[in-house]
Amino acid sequence: MHRRSTFALLARVTFILAFVVVVVGAYVRLSDAGLGCPDWPGCYGPLFMADVETHSRIAADSGLMRPYEHDKAWKEMIHRYLAGFMGLLILALAVLAWQRRQQPGQPFIIALLLPLLVAFQAALGMWTVTLLLKPAVVLAHLLGGMTILSMLWWLVLRSQAGAGSLPIRQTRDSALKPWVILALVVVFMQIMLGGWVSTNYAALVCADFPTCRGQWWPDSMDFHDGFTFWRGLGVDYEGGVLSGDAMTAVHVMHRLGALVTLLVVGGVAVHAMIRGSKMVKFSAGLMLAALALQIVIGIANIYWMLPLWLAVAHNAGAALLLMAVITLLHQTSSQPIQVRG
Repeated sequence: MHRRSTFALLARVTFILAFVVVVVGAYVRLSDAGLGCPDWPGCYGPLFMADVETHSRIAADSGLMRPYEHDKAWKEMIHRYLAGFMGLLILALAVLAWQRRQQPGQPFIIALLLPLLVAFQAALGMWTVTLLLKPAVVLAHLLGGMTILSMLWWLVLRSQAGAGSLPIRQTRDSALKPWVILALVVVFMQIMLGGWVSTNYAALVCADFPTCRGQWWPDSMDFHDGFTFWRGLGVDYEGGVLSGDAMTAVHVMHRLGALVTLLVVGGVAVHAMIRGSKMVKFSAGLMLAALALQIVIGIANIYWMLPLWLAVAHNAGAALLLMAVITLLHQTSSQPIQVRG
């Protein structure tokens, strides 16, 4: 029981840190600090930051032809430090899960997959810098972070179920599972669209709402250019490279995705609140609240011209909505609690 509680505690702590890493990563990206350190894993060489004068001299001698900005460099390195510590905790989770792999109710498979995903996520972090913020790579890095966060939250829920803090789901709840899976797919696709808007600097191309550039369906939109995912190597994407028409197409698709998300996720939440057990009703209510909050934040970002704190909150809101859907998926799962991770 002691080791079981240790795993559950470590899973919670790691999840909280992963959430912080996701939010800080959004802050780094949205404050244009993604190339604050144009090399990896260090910053103009060293792994540890120095004072402004010392590190400015290091940057000047590094041969990396990019102006050194101390504040941006610190933001980037803090994100890397946090991500590195998270990786160590995830490795500890995997070791603990392996030691307890024969114990009933011990989450196992996901715990062992996480270190592999973290290693790939680190590679994406390196390519984000070395490929000069290529949108496809930055988007993959964002989705990788959300996936790690989701898997950790699933571990938290499974470790709680194994410890007996969650009852076995009722049969009527399991009938809701396909609808919750649909909601999960829709939310993940909307996060992809939101990430594509952000990585292509298209958030403010439509400064009005609910119309875009004064039209419900703008006349000039370039979907081909807007959704070209690979443009070769050597292109610096900081500040964006899309035309106004291409950015408009990207932004409008995100708005349409938000409408689909509202209808599908909202409908699933209402259905679960009507048909589900008491616990499912409560979780569905939280999911509906997270959806409403996310939509309000998205609209506020347009009206207030994307202030940094609100843009970061929009990323955090997406993560919270994703966790709410995963919670409902866990509660509507018909699998017995002894199934491994």
